[in-house]
Amino acid sequence: MSTRLTEPSAIDTAVEVLVAHKDEWARLDFPRRLSLLADLRRRVGAVAEAWAVAGVVAKGIPLDSPTSGEEWLSGPYTSLTAIAALHRSLGRLWQGTTTFDPDRVGPGPGGRTVVGAVPADLTERLLFSGHTGEVWIGAESDGIPLASLTAGFYRGQERHGRVCLVLGAGNISSIPVTDTLYKLFVEGQVVVLKMNPLLDYLGVIFERMLGGLIDAGYLRIVYGGTEVGGGLIAHPGIDMVHITGSERSHDSIVFGTGAEGIRRRRANQPLLTKPITSELGGVSPLIVVPGPWTDTDLGYHAELVATQKLVNGGFNCIATQVVILPDRWEHTDRFVTRIEETIAGLPARTAYYPGAADRCSRAIDSHHDVIALGGEPPRVHLRNVPAGTNHPVFVEEQFASVLASTRLEHHDPVDFLDAAVHFANHRLSGSLGANLLVHPETVRTLGGRFTDAITALRYGCIAINTWTGFGFGQPRIPWGAYPGNPLDAIGSGRGVVHNALMFDHPEKAVVTGPFHLAHRSWKGGGFNLAPRPAWFVTNRTALTTARRLTRHAADGSPRHLPGIITSALRG
Repeated sequence: MSTRLTEPSAIDTAVEVLVAHKDEWARLDFPRRLSLLADLRRRVGAVAEAWAVAGVVAKGIPLDSPTSGEEWLSGPYTSLTAIAALHRSLGRLWQGTTTFDPDRVGPGPGGRTVVGAVPADLTERLLFSGHTGEVWIGAESDGIPLASLTAGFYRGQERHGRVCLVLGAGNISSIPVTDTLYKLFVEGQVVVLKMNPLLDYLGVIFERMLGGLIDAGYLRIVYGGTEVGGGLIAHPGIDMVHITGSERSHDSIVFGTGAEGIRRRRANQPLLTKPITSELGGVSPLIVVPGPWTDTDLGYHAELVATQKLVNGGFNCIATQVVILPDRWEHTDRFVTRIEETIAGLPARTAYYPGAADRCSRAIDSHHDVIALGGEPPRVHLRNVPAGTNHPVFVEEQFASVLASTRLEHHDPVDFLDAAVHFANHRLSGSLGANLLVHPETVRTLGGRFTDAITALRYGCIAINTWTGFGFGQPRIPWGAYPGNPLDAIGSGRGVVHNALMFDHPEKAVVTGPFHLAHRSWKGGGFNLAPRPAWFVTNRTALTTARRLTRHAADGSPRHLPGIITSALRG
């Protein structure tokens, strides 16, 4: 962990510069904003390799391994796609049209409005074959023109600037960048970004690539731990705060620490009077709906479960933590075995995030049926955790390579799905992301009951036959908790980021992937060209594909597409 520290006098100067420029930024015209984004895209492209390699080295990943592709995808690639999506939306606003395509807006269940967001164009149809993403706007939007619920900052006649403190994440390197860009270009705030000490090694790279915004006085980057963060939160020049972290960190900021902090939270008496938005993780479920799976299906989706758990070594706010299984499905035991075999067969990862060993040890001690799956600290599966208990794995985010499973009584897919949705909503902590695996034939059999289940799930992102991590990586998809969390029961947070289509009050996002890959897609009644996704932990060409995707995102040239496709098909 870095010990880089910004001195108090330098912090004061940084805030003073932002205060002096916040109204200028708020009133900046579209051409200048677009110019800054275009410059940023070039700068990120120039540092992309240094950025990715720095992450690979810091996390102890072999430089030439497929696993190192994760740092390309979750760092520069995700940031570049966000920049391009924001540029497109701002360009459309400048032209006087909407950020979204009106032809892709339709009615949703219960009076909701549903907007098709992914794929956005023909290139994405090719790169994300078999994958789609929708944004659901709540029932309160019924009858209201969607344009009047979009890009609220830019609809305002009187724009007044604000200074936002962004407390950066320490796990995924694109998060500090994309959170900063959201506050700047969607909400109209200038930003002081406090780097998490775990990512301080990227500071020099970030300062270089964000130099256009820094030089113009719209962004400052500072370094330090909780003392620096606390000083900034209390600084009179800071108007609002955004944090990516844990529920505990949020409550410490809002209510204070120790017994007095607990008392204040219970009484809902916050110390912090400034607005705060947050993304705080949670316990992410995977609902496995019974159906006519083949052994090939079990193997492929075991790879998907391993990916949901082990990308970035398991240090993800939406790493799947609890697999909800049907108890009497003929494939349940075999699927569990395939998941364990897949995880056990993967190379060990360095547990770079502090406290992982202790969290893993507590998980092992909490249950009688634990299967170790390799690694140090070990990757573990807590088998058959009783669904009727308040086991810690149901209420505490593990943030380590800890997977648990539970089984629910069921008589048919409808009965099971209803029970699983209720369990996910009411027994698991958090509301950031939920995943479902369901055979296309089962979806057809369920009919409207399947739509009812998706509607009932109170999560900010729902992934069907893919992972919510795919939703995280799509810049047009809003990313955040299911709306409605009060400060004193914050759960997975409040507010959203990403959201390049700039919806003012999205309810949730729903992303869907193919149940079968390309060579078997005809069996599901719908053809697709999807190879094994580059973000799968089992993908053999992940590094090559990730590099090529990043280069394409940097300049948008179609010349990269043949190489991307060739590499992807070999994965």
